[in-house]
Amino acid sequence: MSHRAQLLFVLLSMFFLVNPASWSQGEPSPVVFDTLQLSINGIPLELEHAVTYEQRARGLMFRKSMCADCGMIFTFSRPIEASIWMKNTYIPLDLAYVDTEGQITGIYTLEPHDLTSVVSKKKVRYAIEMNRGWFEKNGVKVGDTVVLKE
Repeated sequence: MSHRAQLLFVLLSMFFLVNPASWSQGEPSPVVFDTLQLSINGIPLELEHAVTYEQRARGLMFRKSMCADCGMIFTFSRPIEASIWMKNTYIPLDLAYVDTEGQITGIYTLEPHDLTSVVSKKKVRYAIEMNRGWFEKNGVKVGDTVVLKE
C-alpha cells in the first residue's frame, strides 16, 4: 500500500471514529468484548472482559439493562491506582477493586451518570462491575478472593 493510500485510510478511519454523524442513534458504534470465567467466593461467573483501552473506556456505557449475574471485569496491564466513573452509564452498579493476589480491596456503590471518579485506595489489577446489590446479595465483602480461570 502506498504512503498516500495509508494516509487516506488513517484519515478516513479517524473520521468515522470521531464523527458523531457516523454513529447510530447518537451512540458510538458497539465495542466487542470477550468473556472471562472467574469465581468469587466459589460463585462461578462469566463476565465481559474489558482489556484494551477502548474496551475499558467504553465499559458498560449506553446499556439500559444487564442480566442478574452479568457484569464486566476490567483488566489493567499493570497494578495501578484505578479510577472509574459512570459517564453515559444507565445501570446502577457496584464496583469491586481487586489486587494482583485476587483480593477484593474495596467495594463501592455507583450512581448512574455520576461523573465523580471512584478511585481505588490501593494499586489494583482488576475492577469488577456488577448490578447494584450483587456483592451484598452474594455475601461478597472486602478481603474476599477472586479466582480467574486460566
